[in-house]
Amino acid sequence: MGKGIAILNVIAWSGFWAFGYIALTGGGDSVNAGLAWGLAGLGAVLGVFAYRMLVQMARDSGYASGTPRSRPAPLAIDERSV
Repeated sequence: MGKGIAILNVIAWSGFWAFGYIALTGGGDSVNAGLAWGLAGLGAVLGVFAYRMLVQMARDSGYASGTPRSRPAPLAIDERSV
Protein backbone atom coordinates (compact mmCIF):
# COMPACT_ATOMS: atom_id res chain seq x y z
CA MET A 1 0.00 0.00 0.00
CA GLY A 2 2.87 2.35 0.75
CA LYS A 3 4.33 1.99 -2.74
CA GLY A 4 0.95 2.74 -4.29
CA ILE A 5 0.59 5.90 -2.21
CA ALA A 6 4.14 6.93 -3.16
CA ILE A 7 3.38 6.42 -6.86
CA LEU A 8 0.17 8.44 -6.49
CA ASN A 9 2.19 11.18 -4.79
CA VAL A 10 4.70 11.39 -7.66
CA ILE A 11 2.01 11.36 -10.35
CA ALA A 12 -0.11 13.96 -8.54
CA TRP A 13 2.76 16.40 -8.06
CA SER A 14 3.91 15.86 -11.65
CA GLY A 15 0.42 16.73 -12.84
CA PHE A 16 0.36 19.78 -10.60
CA TRP A 17 3.61 21.14 -12.03
CA ALA A 18 2.86 20.21 -15.64
CA PHE A 19 -0.68 21.59 -15.75
CA GLY A 20 0.27 24.57 -13.59
CA TYR A 21 2.93 25.47 -16.13
CA ILE A 22 0.46 25.07 -18.97
CA ALA A 23 -2.07 27.25 -17.13
CA LEU A 24 0.46 30.00 -16.47
CA THR A 25 2.15 30.08 -19.86
CA GLY A 26 -0.76 29.06 -22.09
CA GLY A 27 -2.67 31.42 -24.29
CA GLY A 28 -5.69 33.38 -23.21
CA ASP A 29 -8.19 30.65 -24.14
CA SER A 30 -10.45 30.51 -21.10
CA VAL A 31 -11.66 26.93 -21.63
CA ASN A 32 -8.19 25.40 -21.89
CA ALA A 33 -6.77 27.60 -19.14
CA GLY A 34 -9.65 26.68 -16.84
CA LEU A 35 -9.12 23.00 -17.52
CA ALA A 36 -5.41 23.34 -16.85
CA TRP A 37 -6.04 25.21 -13.59
CA GLY A 38 -8.54 22.56 -12.54
CA LEU A 39 -6.14 19.70 -13.25
CA ALA A 40 -3.32 21.54 -11.48
CA GLY A 41 -5.56 22.04 -8.45
CA LEU A 42 -6.54 18.38 -8.48
CA GLY A 43 -2.88 17.41 -8.62
CA ALA A 44 -2.09 19.66 -5.68
CA VAL A 45 -4.93 18.27 -3.56
CA LEU A 46 -4.05 14.66 -4.36
CA GLY A 47 -0.35 15.37 -3.80
CA VAL A 48 -0.93 16.87 -0.36
CA PHE A 49 -3.26 14.01 0.58
CA ALA A 50 -0.76 11.36 -0.56
CA TYR A 51 2.12 13.12 1.18
CA ARG A 52 0.18 13.28 4.44
CA MET A 53 -0.61 9.57 4.14
CA LEU A 54 3.09 8.78 3.62
CA VAL A 55 4.06 10.86 6.64
CA GLN A 56 1.46 9.10 8.79
CA MET A 57 2.65 5.67 7.61
CA ALA A 58 6.25 6.64 8.41
CA ARG A 59 5.25 7.74 11.90
CA ASP A 60 3.26 4.56 12.52
CA SER A 61 6.08 2.31 11.37
CA GLY A 62 8.68 4.17 13.42
CA TYR A 63 10.73 5.05 10.35
CA ALA A 64 10.34 8.77 11.01
CA SER A 65 11.65 8.63 14.58
CA GLY A 66 14.35 6.02 14.10
CA THR A 67 12.78 3.54 16.49
CA PRO A 68 9.62 1.53 15.80
CA ARG A 69 6.67 2.18 18.07
CA SER A 70 6.22 -1.53 18.61
CA ARG A 71 9.35 -1.69 20.76
CA PRO A 72 8.85 -1.21 24.48
CA ALA A 73 10.16 1.94 26.08
CA PRO A 74 13.63 1.58 27.61
CA LEU A 75 13.64 0.78 31.29
CA ALA A 76 14.69 3.50 33.67
CA ILE A 77 18.14 3.05 35.15
CA ASP A 78 18.05 2.54 38.88
CA GLU A 79 20.79 4.46 40.67
CA ARG A 80 21.34 1.57 43.08
CA SER A 81 22.18 -0.83 40.26
CA VAL A 82 25.00 1.34 38.89
